[in-house]
Amino acid sequence: MSLSLPADPPHARSLTGVVTESLAALDGGSSWFRPARSAIVCVVDGLGALNLAARRGHARFLSAAGGKRDVARSVFPSTTAASLTSLLTGTDPGQHGIVGYRVRVPETGELPDQLKGWETHGLDPLSWQRAQPYSALAPESGRPFFVVSRPEYEGTGFTAATLRGAEFHSAGDLEERAQIAADLAARHPGALVYLYAPDLDTIGHRLGWESDAWSAGLETVDAALRTLAGQLAPSTGAVITADHGMVDVPRHRHILLGDDSPLVAGVAAIGGEPRMLHVYAEPGNEAAVLEAWRESESSRAWVMSRAEAVDAGLFGAVDADVLPRIGDVLVAARSAVAYYDDRPSDKGAQNMVGQHGSLTPEERIVPLLRLGVFAG
Repeated sequence: MSLSLPADPPHARSLTGVVTESLAALDGGSSWFRPARSAIVCVVDGLGALNLAARRGHARFLSAAGGKRDVARSVFPSTTAASLTSLLTGTDPGQHGIVGYRVRVPETGELPDQLKGWETHGLDPLSWQRAQPYSALAPESGRPFFVVSRPEYEGTGFTAATLRGAEFHSAGDLEERAQIAADLAARHPGALVYLYAPDLDTIGHRLGWESDAWSAGLETVDAALRTLAGQLAPSTGAVITADHGMVDVPRHRHILLGDDSPLVAGVAAIGGEPRMLHVYAEPGNEAAVLEAWRESESSRAWVMSRAEAVDAGLFGAVDADVLPRIGDVLVAARSAVAYYDDRPSDKGAQNMVGQHGSLTPEERIVPLLRLGVFAG
């Protein structure tokens, strides 16, 4: 069966190359960026290229910093844990193993989320995430690697999994973080500075990217990054990107999977996130579960088996130990819907408006904006 999956242009740039090429620019060998003395990689969580284009009047600085071609493609699934891990290791989810938001641990059957499961479920940052982060190589290479983020992310399991070895700096205010990043890059030749801005994503999940609050948040981000550009040392290059974009899904577009739904028959567990489910079938029920989901949801989602998704290269090359983490059936929304397992008593996740995780351009295409010497 043909899945008719969206195809990236042959020369599309991947999020996996952003830190890779920024580091190469410090040695004068990047194919993306001009040589730089120091580099800053800024991730504005949740700022898709199409979201930015639609609200360009609220982000005049960022809109002027690049055009329609200044974009990259996020990985699949287009979710924060997978995307940031790919950015910070230069590898695809099939290699680093963070293949979704909630992923089944093959040995236990548990479904920890991949941002906080390190603490709640005892995931080991040194083994569950299987790729070596660039920051871990910093002490060996002698190249300074700094993180500038919010204070609550210091010392977390996800930070250890993706940024161990880096020197952590924090501030609650984004403009202050931007100033710290510019100062670190100026004072430390050869440094790579990772600047993280999760503020916009939080608003989007709670109120939607089409809300007035999101537009106001974008104005704040735009002002902070204008400040960053104004404080860059002459030899510093900076790139602004994102981990994913966002689509708004109103409550009446939720598809609720209750006890009486034929879509949960033969299903052992449902992971992933509302726009990209990992459906884990009970042994022997894989084919029946796939057929049920295809018959019901193919008009509004890409429904595929694990083998089909792997063969299509959606996760990149998949290591054997990562394979059982992937659902037996994958359901990636292509229309403005979100799937929720309605059986658990906690319905808090159903309050989210902004969503992401699937293959649509709104979710996968992110900005790739150059500042400083990278803009030349």
